[in-house]
Amino acid sequence: MSRPEVVIIGGGPSGLSAAIELRKRGVSRVTVLEREQQAGGIPRHTAHAGYGLRDLRRVTTGPRYAAALVRSAEKEGVDLRTGITVTSIADLPDGLKADAVVLATGVRERPRSARLVPGDRPAGIHTTGSLQQFVTLHHQNVGRRAVVVGAEHVSFSAVLTLAHAGCEVAALTTPHARHQTYAALAFAAAGRRRIPIRTGVDIAEIIGRTRVEAVVLTDGSRIECDTVVFTGDWIPDHELARTAGLAMLPVAKSPVIDSGMHTSQRGVFAIGNLVHPAETADICALDGRHVATAVLDWLTIGTWPEAVVPIEVEEPVAWASFDARGIAVRVSEIVTGQLRLTHAGEVQWISTEREWLPNRSITIPTTEMKASRFPYAGPRLRIDVIR
Repeated sequence: MSRPEVVIIGGGPSGLSAAIELRKRGVSRVTVLEREQQAGGIPRHTAHAGYGLRDLRRVTTGPRYAAALVRSAEKEGVDLRTGITVTSIADLPDGLKADAVVLATGVRERPRSARLVPGDRPAGIHTTGSLQQFVTLHHQNVGRRAVVVGAEHVSFSAVLTLAHAGCEVAALTTPHARHQTYAALAFAAAGRRRIPIRTGVDIAEIIGRTRVEAVVLTDGSRIECDTVVFTGDWIPDHELARTAGLAMLPVAKSPVIDSGMHTSQRGVFAIGNLVHPAETADICALDGRHVATAVLDWLTIGTWPEAVVPIEVEEPVAWASFDARGIAVRVSEIVTGQLRLTHAGEVQWISTEREWLPNRSITIPTTEMKASRFPYAGPRLRIDVIR
């Protein structure tokens, strides 16, 4: 029976980076289990540039970024096993037993069915993930005219993929009053192509028998198209965490972790977009490097917190979770006001910015907090908004 010291479930940027860092720091046996036939995660499917800035200190395309991580893992002697689906932490495949398990299972977009969008069930309906697999991996035709549902970072990534495939984008739609990405990305993807962003609306109905023919928006308008791409509205791939009985955040549906990425179960860690849906690939990679310290402490001296408690939040803050840089936060609506972090009633941080957008990455950096680390147990951290 094989007994690696660490098993990492998920071969995307966070899982590969954790494996690389653990090997560099002397862990003798590290195994990565990946369900796809190739490791690398979502970047493998994304042909446009924008990857690697924070971790590799250079900007490259998704496939090149994924390949660089895989090469580094192989160079460091990581045992990469692909095409393997894990159904239980307690019963790992191939007879594997581990002293530590790192969950790096990532995130997915909610498809049309989960969003309860009425209408016909024709061909031509995608998420960003399925679209990018069609175009980048399988080189298939996706249609001639598309509507992109959403206006956050990944929505504009979908626009770039559609442009690469030669598909016109008729519009992006968002129920919010404005898009939720950076102005430069919005212009590069949509603005220079004169693609309208329809704000304050959502998809009310999809029309088409065998193929999408049009969509009807909640304002009653109709857009002719043969392709619909649902983007964002992230949900972590949390099934393993949930069935293992880990404490979970009710809104984010991700495992509760502390600043060391410990979960509520001894010996089990969680990183990447499983715990903060959804950040960019390089931020997830930093999580992988960050968790190595806590894993090593567990392997060598058995360090584990007495309790792992969630960060308390108050609406319109939707959820908060730790990452390698500090605390990742999301709001549920466009917010005007200052974010405030307290610990045991003491203010640790107040934002200088006063506008916050849903679906937009918000980080409270550890370097700006009064206390750089907090006890694993005891009074909870709390985040609210000062109006």
